[in-house]
Amino acid sequence: MDEQEFNQAAAAMLGRIEAALEASGADIDVELQEGGVLELEFANGSKIIVNRHGAAREIWVAAKSGGYHFKPESAERWVAARSGEELLSALARCIAEQGGGEVDLRG
Repeated sequence: MDEQEFNQAAAAMLGRIEAALEASGADIDVELQEGGVLELEFANGSKIIVNRHGAAREIWVAAKSGGYHFKPESAERWVAARSGEELLSALARCIAEQGGGEVDLRG
């Protein structure tokens, strides 16, 4: 996957996450910022940051439970190298752990 393909795939995934969260009705403020940064803010004031990291060609997630790096297996499937956990599953878990409730990001 070259840089342009990565940027397109990452932008699509961030947009997909944003749309799924907006549709979920969860009490989470969601803001997609320029540069491929998705910020989730919870009622308790905590945040999860999801962003693309072009140099590594990964999507990174920063949550209370830790930092996670996901590489694309395809435009639709991003997987953590260490654990094999899929991005959407990991993010849903982090959201639940941080007080955002159960969400379905698979839309």
